[in-house]
Amino acid sequence: MKVRNMITPSNNTAPNQFIITTNDGEIFQSYKSVIAIKHVDGHVVLDETYWNYSSTTGKYRNMFLGEDRATTEAKIASGEYQLTNLNPYGDN
Repeated sequence: MKVRNMITPSNNTAPNQFIITTNDGEIFQSYKSVIAIKHVDGHVVLDETYWNYSSTTGKYRNMFLGEDRATTEAKIASGEYQLTNLNPYGDN
């Protein structure tokens, strides 16, 4: 497992925005909450509560997924992305 900070558009370290790399894929964590998981097979799971929690979370979620919010919403609606509780033991 490897943890790294995300990088801002101005090429600085983004505080409290992390990508965790595991053998199973990548996890985007904002502060203490897991927001999204991209599995190695391409399957994406988003936290049902925090996937669109704030503008900052949204900005880095978009960077992590490589798409805008409208595209993410369309993929949720189509069932391509699954919503679930990725933070069963607490949150921010």
